[in-house]
Amino acid sequence: MPKEDTTVDPIFVRELASILNETDLTEIEVEHGPMKVRVSRQREAAAMQAPAYYQQAPMHQPAHAAPPPPQPASAPAPAAATGPEPGTVPSPMVGTVYLSPAPGARPFVEVGQSVQEGETLLIIEAMKTMNQIPAPRSGKVTKVLVENAQPVEYGEPLVVIA
Repeated sequence: MPKEDTTVDPIFVRELASILNETDLTEIEVEHGPMKVRVSRQREAAAMQAPAYYQQAPMHQPAHAAPPPPQPASAPAPAAATGPEPGTVPSPMVGTVYLSPAPGARPFVEVGQSVQEGETLLIIEAMKTMNQIPAPRSGKVTKVLVENAQPVEYGEPLVVIA
């Protein structure tokens, strides 16, 4: 039985990247036999702060991109970005957030509730798989930063645990 060729064609990967840019998608995945190729990028418009324990590679802006529109003189200056609040739990994946185990059920956690490390904070549905997101540390939930059934991006703040 001949061994299947599993080398990745760089031209094919470039074509997938081009499709991402043309369609404004953030990720594309293709399976062919035993080979699986995934190409993804972070949207500049989402501009999420990566968790402190991940180092994000700088993104280049395409030369044809329009500069941001000028702000009116009367508009107040935006507050300086200070980064994520201490204790913020970032989304480990792209998907849809569910705050309770079933529609109509009580949420996993609420503001003011104490949680233990490993306790489920919420669920993120990604590719028809329900992924429980555990508390990375014990503490008190001070903020829930997402709403039920809200789509989230990788690195987006979900909950704050103090």
